Amino acid sequence: MDAKTQIQIDNLVTKLKARDEKAMSELYDRYSDTLYGLASKIVRSDDIAQDVLQDSFVKIWKNVENYSSEKGSFFTWMLNITRNTAIDSLRKSKKYVASSIQDVENSVHMDGGEQINPSTIGLKDLVTNLQEDQRILVEYIYFKGYTQQEVSDELDIPLGTVKTRVRTAVRELQKWFVSILIFWI
Repeated sequence: MDAKTQIQIDNLVTKLKARDEKAMSELYDRYSDTLYGLASKIVRSDDIAQDVLQDSFVKIWKNVENYSSEKGSFFTWMLNITRNTAIDSLRKSKKYVASSIQDVENSVHMDGGEQINPSTIGLKDLVTNLQEDQRILVEYIYFKGYTQQEVSDELDIPLGTVKTRVRTAVRELQKWFVSILIFWI
């Protein structure tokens, strides 16, 4: 980026920090297409991408005081806000879809009237055979819907440890499933 453009951006950031609404309008005109493109690639829906774009600009406006040129360019900072907002939107919509889908259509009614989700038939029984540290992580991630980062934060375990334990647990479960499959055949 040339020096003139950098000075323009620095002036724009200064005006935004001073709560100049015209600067916000200029920022929107200058970057909305690019940020919309990023949001659209992540959420893959024009309507949702529009919402993400709006939410992103609100976050930029509210948090511009937190921007520091020492940590990176203003454009990169805005991209990160938009990316994170799009990912959050995607997660919310997937949780909603997952819970609504699993209510009726993906449930099997047993003779006793209880409901069982076909994707977990027998899985919870196999998980009980795992070591306790692996079992807890599998329950959080696969049965409660947590991300690996959320489990790391919740249980105060390093993210790398969570990933390693989950990977080891999945390998164990795969071995048991192969054994069961061979038994059924």
